[in-house]
Amino acid sequence: MFKKKLFGKNIEPACEYCEHGNLTIDGAMVLCEKKGLMEKSFHCRAYLYSPLKREPKRSPILKPHDKSEFEI
Repeated sequence: MFKKKLFGKNIEPACEYCEHGNLTIDGAMVLCEKKGLMEKSFHCRAYLYSPLKREPKRSPILKPHDKSEFEI
């Protein structure tokens, strides 16, 4: 049986989502346990996806509806 990945199947590998990496205080770089200071978009052989580190894209905010739209 195949496991269904959280947040979809087409996730590009990035140190930002890696189990071994932690974001720096300013959020511009990643501190990796394996490689040291890395860019957020980089990934290496030790990459291990962590779904809890990923923030999904937000859905667009819908405008409020008027009562006239629901009248017949």
